Amino acid sequence: MDFEYWWLLALPLFFVLGWIAARVDLGRLLSETSTLPASYFRGLNFLISEQPDKAIEAFSEALKADNNTLELHYALGSLFRRTGEMDRAIRLHQGLLERESLDETQRLMALAELAQDYLKAGLLDRAEELFVKLTDTRYAQSALRALLEIYVHEKEWMQAVGIAQRLETLTGQPLGMEIAQFYCELAHQKILLGDNAEAASSLQTALSENRNNIRANIMLGDMAANNKNHAQALQYWREIELQTPAYIELVAERMMQSWRALKLTDEGLRWLHEAVRKYPLEETAQVLFDATLDLKGPEAAYRMAHDEADLSPTLAALDRLLQAKVSGMPDGDLRLVMDAIKQHLERTAFYRCTTCGYTARQFHWHCPSCGEWETLPPKYERESK
Repeated sequence: MDFEYWWLLALPLFFVLGWIAARVDLGRLLSETSTLPASYFRGLNFLISEQPDKAIEAFSEALKADNNTLELHYALGSLFRRTGEMDRAIRLHQGLLERESLDETQRLMALAELAQDYLKAGLLDRAEELFVKLTDTRYAQSALRALLEIYVHEKEWMQAVGIAQRLETLTGQPLGMEIAQFYCELAHQKILLGDNAEAASSLQTALSENRNNIRANIMLGDMAANNKNHAQALQYWREIELQTPAYIELVAERMMQSWRALKLTDEGLRWLHEAVRKYPLEETAQVLFDATLDLKGPEAAYRMAHDEADLSPTLAALDRLLQAKVSGMPDGDLRLVMDAIKQHLERTAFYRCTTCGYTARQFHWHCPSCGEWETLPPKYERESK
């Protein structure tokens, strides 16, 4: 390609034009900042140094000097929310919305800020009303997420399903896991109302939304067992091994009860033994031990516990070994030691959320702290002390 010599002539012209544009922009910037009150910059400094109370005081002073600066209103409103002064944040944003001089973009921004104020203040009905208005605007994504939070909090599960589906369409982010959990929650409500047919339908929908939804199989198994259909219950619960084997922990005892009802205890003992052999299932190992002790006697239970302790010498395994040893014996020092170990194990066991670290003595599908779903593993952790 031949070199175009005219570019040599154009380059100085482009340089001059760029210099002029930079000077104009810089001049406009200096002009705009020179009109801002000094208290505005003090407020920014307090924000940078993590002193929100002093920042609020400075921004409030700046607003008195120039009440027409929208950015100051938004900054101050955000600070009010951050410090929990929700009444002041609401009044400030309501005042903005009353201004006739706001254009549509500014009005939508003020409406979005007020909706967040209501949400943070716990005024969920008012927040919902405003977020619904924002779902067809540039704030649609944040509005839908806020509505999802509201509907989950209020246990309005079908509304939550609808909002989650809209979010999927808008963002392309799959929410099948959450939607399946909403259907499980809906099924739980139906069970409480005695509508088992609708509950079963909701659980099947949950599985269609997320085939790895363990909770649906657990609940379907519970419903079948409650109706004395133990073979069907076991079929649902066995599916859990194909989904996530760790969740066998949540149903092992129920499975053994169904095998007992069907008079298939040997089959149950074999299945549980194989599960414990393949997976690290501490609670299932306890269920297997208790059933072996009850059905086969102390000698068989002792052999099983001894083999387990030999392979994995944990405190729980030692506790089972001692249980087998003292079974049928009168109270004595060994039983006191066993009781002390058992109390320690019960006292130190907890579930921990993998997202926020929240700990609970009881298993939850929905973390009470961060609100995420399926983040508490079904396996106990133990306190080190």
